[in-house]
Amino acid sequence: MRLALNAYVSEVLFEASGAVFALGDGVVRWADGAAEEAHDGAVLCAAPHPSGEGVITGGDDGRLVWSRPGVVQCLAHLRGRWVDAVATAPSQGLIAFASGRELRVLAAGDAGFERRFIHEKSVAALAFDAKGRRLAAATYGGVALWYAKIADQKPVMLRAAGSHIGALFSPDARFVVSSLQEGALHGWRISDAGEMRMGGYPAKVHSLAFVDDGAWLATSGARAMVLWPFGGASGPMGRHAVELGPDPSASVARVAGSADGAIVAAGLDDGRIWTGDVNTQKIEQLAAATGRPITAMVLAGSRLAWGDDAGGAGVIDLPPF
Repeated sequence: MRLALNAYVSEVLFEASGAVFALGDGVVRWADGAAEEAHDGAVLCAAPHPSGEGVITGGDDGRLVWSRPGVVQCLAHLRGRWVDAVATAPSQGLIAFASGRELRVLAAGDAGFERRFIHEKSVAALAFDAKGRRLAAATYGGVALWYAKIADQKPVMLRAAGSHIGALFSPDARFVVSSLQEGALHGWRISDAGEMRMGGYPAKVHSLAFVDDGAWLATSGARAMVLWPFGGASGPMGRHAVELGPDPSASVARVAGSADGAIVAAGLDDGRIWTGDVNTQKIEQLAAATGRPITAMVLAGSRLAWGDDAGGAGVIDLPPF
């Protein structure tokens, strides 16, 4: 299925009713044709609602919105500010969002619950661990780790020089990885703050995904999908990355995968899309070049959804490997 959405695709995800696209014109669109005007301005970030019904979006209008077909509910409005990052934890029913230096945590089933955490610098990205208990906030100088439900606390600060723009927990919550503005990754083993430096990227790494039960971290930012080995006690410490689908003519702009599967997907900056198996290294091309960079991608089971910078989008049923 191919779609013409006529706006930059900021994020794409799956929820209970299917694929959902969050757009640069403030609209949230479903693959079945439903649409809601969620924001007066661009959608900057999105995540599935913890219930699995609908999508949570943050925009440059300062609003945090829960959208479902026929229903748009504003959960918070920070006037004169942007909602820069959002993350959700289905297991705990939590919604986290960041604006500038402030991080807030809400509970989907309790309108009176709110936690507020303040950072020294602006927060660029958020991530919950698999159990929804800890929350990572990428900021300048490293990643702050918070317990999502505790009101009065100081974060564990995992420090590394530079501006951190992405964050992700490993599926077993033993590691946290961040991406940096400078085109590199930095990782920490949470138990002892042991550090991992993963560099050599020619561009910023906009997309990260743990796959194959956390054995590999798939990343964008190079002329191949870069896979870092995370099996074992020390992750990639002292080990080399593997390149999947090297291509001298285009760079991987987005990656997608699921923690419990060995299949990964890559969206390139020329519009091509391919899937691969991290164990066999087999590659299957799914979409030809369009000249438009892929800006968003999600893989769930055997279904892949994607979008590009001109509003091209689609949902693909993956062929068996």
